[in-house]
Order: sequence, then C-alpha cells, then structure tokens
Amino acid sequence: MIKKTLYFGNPAYLSCKNNQLVIEQPTKSSNITYKETEPLKKTIPIEDIGLMVLDHQQITLTQVLLTCLLENNVALVTCSQSKMPFGLFFPLDVNTTQQERFSAQIGSSLPLKNNYGHRPYHKKSRIKPQFYIRQQKIRVKIC
Repeated sequence: MIKKTLYFGNPAYLSCKNNQLVIEQPTKSSNITYKETEPLKKTIPIEDIGLMVLDHQQITLTQVLLTCLLENNVALVTCSQSKMPFGLFFPLDVNTTQQERFSAQIGSSLPLKNNYGHRPYHKKSRIKPQFYIRQQKIRVKIC
C-alpha cells in the first residue's frame, strides 16, 4: 500500500490514541474579539503514514506519538523558520548504514578509541593534546 505524506504548516497539537494520529488544530471564531472556539480534531491511522513534514514553530508532539511513528517506520522532517528542511528523525532499526557504524564503533579496538578525535601534534603548536602528553611520560628502564 502507498503511504501518505502529511504536511503541517499551521499550529497543531499532535498526539496518539489507539494507534491513530490525533490532530487538533485551534480555530478562531468569526467574532471581532477572535475568541478561540473548540479545536478541530481529526484522526489518521499511523500505519498509513510514510512521511510527516513539520513546517511551523507552534506544532506540539507527544513522546507517545514519536514512539508510535518510529515503530511504524515513519520519517519525520522538521523545517526551520526559513521553511527549509532542517532535521530528519527516523528509526535506527531500519537504517542499516547507521547500524553498521554503531557496530563498528562498539567493536573498535582500544587504541583506535583513544586516538579518535585527536589531531596530530605539530611542534609549532604550544598546546599539546592530552594523548601526546600521556604518551611522552611513559618511560621504560632496561636492566
């Protein structure tokens, strides 16, 4: 089945109930005072969603909804104030490349873990990285 793409460009409160996405959008009455009335509510089955794009700063999501979306392999894209995609939230179980990276990092040897993030020491630099300071203090006595 083809999955749906949902775009949210207005303020909304998104939650999950009975494995359904519950969308609540505030509405304003036509009165001059612009008092808020009962919000509009709509539900969509989460298993029908493939992608959600959040393009407004006043969208609120619940943690339960995020978990349900990830369990159903839904990609969540957030946009910045300039209306450009800014971040991507997706499940790690499905992303095999990221899983391979995590496995390689966990299984790496201790010297590789110690060297990670250290730049080679240049004699012109006044500050020596901690790794090289420790390396110079080790001395061996030969009897």
